[in-house]
Amino acid sequence: MKKEWNKILPPILGGVLLLFVFGDQILAFAADYQWFKMLGYTETFFVEIKTKLMIWVPLSLILSVALSLYFIKLFDKYIKLGQIFISKPELAKFKKILVVISVGLGIFLSWVSTGELWLKILFFLNRNSFGVEDPIFGNDASFYIFSKPMIENLMSLGIFTTLVIIVATLVFYSLVFKQYPPSEGTVYYLDRTAGIPNVISFFKRDILRNAVKRLATLGALFFVLLGSFFLLMTYDLVYSPRGAAFGASYTDVAVTLKGYIALAIVSFISAVLFFVGMVKEKKRLIAAGPVAIVFIGIITSVIAFGVQRLIVEPDEISKEQPYIEYNIAFTQKSFNLDQVESREFPVNQELTAKDLEENEATIRNIRINDETPLLQTFNQLQSLRLYYQFSNISMDRYVIDGQYRQVFLAPRELNTDKLTEKAKTWINLHLKYTHGYGVVVAPVNEVTPEGQPKLMVRNIPPTTETDLKLTRPEIYFGLLTDQYIITGTNEDEFDYPSGSDNTETRYEGIDGISLSGANRFLYAITQRSMRLLFSDNITADSRIHYTRDVIDRAAKIAPFLIYEHDPYMVMNQEDGKLYWIVDAYTATADYPYSQRYGFKGYIVNYVRNSVKIVVDAYNGTIDYYVFDESDPMIQTYKNIYKDLFKPASELPAGLQQHIKYPRDLFDLQAEVYRLYHINNPVVFYNGEDAWDIANEKYLDQIEKAKSNYVMFKLPEEDTEEFALILPFTPREKANMTSLLVARNDGENYGKLFVYRFPKDKTIDGPMMIESRIDQDSTISPQFTLWGQEGSNVLRGNVIVVPVNNSLLYIEPIFIQADNVNSLPETKRVIVGYRDKVVMEQTLDLALERIFGAVSETDPQLPSEGGFPQLEGEELDAVLNQVRSVYDELTRSLSEIQKIIQQLETQMESQKETTPEGDAAEPAVTP
Repeated sequence: MKKEWNKILPPILGGVLLLFVFGDQILAFAADYQWFKMLGYTETFFVEIKTKLMIWVPLSLILSVALSLYFIKLFDKYIKLGQIFISKPELAKFKKILVVISVGLGIFLSWVSTGELWLKILFFLNRNSFGVEDPIFGNDASFYIFSKPMIENLMSLGIFTTLVIIVATLVFYSLVFKQYPPSEGTVYYLDRTAGIPNVISFFKRDILRNAVKRLATLGALFFVLLGSFFLLMTYDLVYSPRGAAFGASYTDVAVTLKGYIALAIVSFISAVLFFVGMVKEKKRLIAAGPVAIVFIGIITSVIAFGVQRLIVEPDEISKEQPYIEYNIAFTQKSFNLDQVESREFPVNQELTAKDLEENEATIRNIRINDETPLLQTFNQLQSLRLYYQFSNISMDRYVIDGQYRQVFLAPRELNTDKLTEKAKTWINLHLKYTHGYGVVVAPVNEVTPEGQPKLMVRNIPPTTETDLKLTRPEIYFGLLTDQYIITGTNEDEFDYPSGSDNTETRYEGIDGISLSGANRFLYAITQRSMRLLFSDNITADSRIHYTRDVIDRAAKIAPFLIYEHDPYMVMNQEDGKLYWIVDAYTATADYPYSQRYGFKGYIVNYVRNSVKIVVDAYNGTIDYYVFDESDPMIQTYKNIYKDLFKPASELPAGLQQHIKYPRDLFDLQAEVYRLYHINNPVVFYNGEDAWDIANEKYLDQIEKAKSNYVMFKLPEEDTEEFALILPFTPREKANMTSLLVARNDGENYGKLFVYRFPKDKTIDGPMMIESRIDQDSTISPQFTLWGQEGSNVLRGNVIVVPVNNSLLYIEPIFIQADNVNSLPETKRVIVGYRDKVVMEQTLDLALERIFGAVSETDPQLPSEGGFPQLEGEELDAVLNQVRSVYDELTRSLSEIQKIIQQLETQMESQKETTPEGDAAEPAVTP
């Protein structure tokens, strides 16, 4: 019985130990499986697991068997040559130890290699061609992105495994010698002059020869792998930073490439020399290969340095011209800038009031609000309760009461961190306060008389005077939903505040994993809360909801994509529900000859916004839609994750209308295009036509202009479009040279073009408008006056609006009182046109001052007793008179203020000279 127990106990203890070590991973696996299954992505869930097992199991088996046979053969040879007698039980025991060690080593090596290798193998097997060959080696770009990483990984694995086996072999001989030393009288002492130092003189000659032969074979294998690695390194030259542009340069091709090839050849020869030198005990042969490799490496570096300094630099533009051309072409293609259409924009500045009336939709949608101050205003006016917060605001467009309108939209999310400490109970945090409620919508161009945004959708429950439809305002999934919640409990959920009471509800959606049976224990462990196990509020009908942050939710399913950290919410007018749209990118830094840039915490030289992710704010469903079928990377991912991606055509029409070109990608492309709009390599090299992103004064500091969503009519189109724009200036200049535009609507989505302005005239850039504002004798004193009255003057973005073949410049002005709870208010709008800048309380009044009456029926314009309808020179004359009167009044007020200060000084002086205790006689005015 004791023997049987001794046989049973070790496996039981081993199982308990494994459960203790890997218990968390096993439970997390079970929980994740249910989560993926609930969302319909079980096939995606098993891709990594299945691939790793398909690699790890056979690789572990092969390595374990190979290492076991290798070390057992070494041991048998050692016993035979050492004339050592070992009993059969002891021999079997030692071989069993060797097998266990070999299996452990094999499992370890295969596990280390599988961690990175699995996805690279899938890339290689499912790769798609880019249709672009590099000019040096003639390889398709897919080789560098999908094939080369796998080959490098396998090569590194081979070198690492070889080194591990060499070390293991040395350790083996050390161990077996201590355990089974050769018979006395047979030790062979080797003289130092024989070629190998006398460090292992305790071995018999035959044992020594056998050991050396093994090590010689492994060493030769190492040099073969090293030579192959040098050959692979030649392909890294397409990422060389040495020359005038990123990618292989003249010196790289003429010298470094040949040096790598020489190193590879010498490494292959060294494999033979090392093997012969070890077997023949020739130190010189052993050392010849490594010395030659080091020598060639140094010589290559010296020659490359000399060629660069003496041949290339004196005639760099001539030598580097073809390589600069490669860099320009590949960078433009990798960032999709080869698709930018260039258009001439004459900027004739001949607008009239009639032109503005004909472009009424453009004028109606000019933005006079700003996201930063508006978010602060929403949080003070519309959060309504302590625990609600607006963390995200976005610009979008909707058809409202039959009109195409540009609006701001912000979701009202629940932030449980803002609950009082007393209210932060487990029930409140996880069962009671489960969701946010509703959105706030405001047009970009309208404010109240007090300067606050005019709200189209507001309050709780949401109210509106428009035809916007919102039937499901609850927000269970968002940007602040970082805790798990449980629905279907004995506790009703808080829905929204209603006066002094609260309205309650129960979740009716499809998300959630049942907490019946063993699941209750499972999620109590994985969520680290025993309340889940023992709470009386949880029933068999209860469901747990976790990973509710929309970005975390998307990244958990598809961690191989790069995600936009500013998703935006959409009101789907087809079903009245709320949805999040998250932009996701495929990207790599391995595209040949393309300049590398920083993007969202990564270094990339190829990026595509290939995927739009839609998350239902109520049900939590998540769908991945492919919006760039031409992207080889997303096609490769589609081949790997067959149940994950859907075509863009399946996106519901109500959401399709709100797809936007992402700002972050547009800004990256603009940054690249500053230099890579140049196609001439000589001009590129000299930086003659380099651009800068325009500067502007924003809020209270100077910074790079932000890309802006603007609604305007392209000169060749009949209707207004929702577009993303960003102005360029010549390098270190203030005048505007071009305007980059990304289209957003319908079939034109994603098309890029650049408006190029005439070079024979000065086109005002944003900072020129800012300077003109600061120098204006009417506007600048007003800013100073407001600043002295305990208020801060905040300047919004300078928005460049193309109208026909002219440009308007719009800048909203915000005033914020200098106290903690003050709200920024839109108090003025500045309009720039030609050499004029005017500031008025409304955009319409500012436009009227420049162009005359825009529309007789516009309710914001003065009616009876208002301003006269003047145009042209007559209007200019009247305005000049008004400015003169204003300037005279300003000077008069200044003089009066000086007189008052003088009188106060005199009075203070009289007080000081009056004898103490005597009353000063009152001044008598004659």
